[in-house]
Amino acid sequence: MHFSFAKAADFMVEHEYRVGRHVSTAGGISNSFINAESVGCNTMQIFISSPRIWDVPDINAAGIELFRSSASEHDIIPVFVHMPYLPNLASPDSNIYKKSVDALIKISKLCDELGIGYLITHLGSHKGNGKEKGIRNVINAISTAIQATEHVNILMEDQAGHANSVGADIDDIKDIYSGIRSKRVGICLDTCHLFAAGYDIRDHKVLDKMDRTLGFVNVKCLHLNDSLSGLGSFKDRHERIGSGAIGMDGFKDFFSYGKLRGIPIIMETAQPSSTAEAKEITTVRKLIG
Repeated sequence: MHFSFAKAADFMVEHEYRVGRHVSTAGGISNSFINAESVGCNTMQIFISSPRIWDVPDINAAGIELFRSSASEHDIIPVFVHMPYLPNLASPDSNIYKKSVDALIKISKLCDELGIGYLITHLGSHKGNGKEKGIRNVINAISTAIQATEHVNILMEDQAGHANSVGADIDDIKDIYSGIRSKRVGICLDTCHLFAAGYDIRDHKVLDKMDRTLGFVNVKCLHLNDSLSGLGSFKDRHERIGSGAIGMDGFKDFFSYGKLRGIPIIMETAQPSSTAEAKEITTVRKLIG
């Protein structure tokens, strides 16, 4: 029987936040549950392969079973996996594109085997070949991975707006979402990326427009990161919560927007110690009430 974690929607119904961060899998992916719980997480994000290489290693049956059994012993749900950095789902280069789609498929299948409900992916760069062509490539890549798997949900993450990127404009995400037409495709919004791309998330009118475009009901994860750079900078520079250009008051305004309530939160900015990581988790819980 397939083992599967509860879906993010299960927690959204409760209107209670799940708060966690990206955690290490050093020593084996099952160790991630202990790492997450030790700093106060009740959700988490991990890599299941090195983020800076193409090779996606297999996980043997014993490793899969250990991960599943560990999952049942810890209140860490849902679990999110993040794709490595090298794949480019919008690439016009046929070799890079094939390697990217193959990596997406393999990691998607591993998520199915491990019982992980969500895989988050960047959408990539069209490399000057035109956004429409890049969007078509992304639609084909994600559709192919969905067809090759049974359970995992693939979440599209917005971009900060670097040159030739796909997904900095939320209309890109809307077009890809509409083009795939699968209930197993959703959205991950990154607060730093949104702010850098020119979306002032402190302003409820901006959030209203985003909701009309994307539908916050389709957002299954929030990457909660402050921005080292200013509004509309197009620079992907994460900062610790409250220490950047968004600021603590900005996040208070953001979370006072009711339609965000219940979406699981993942922080990605590194802290100098586990004590600091735990403190940031506590800070965010107080922030969101």
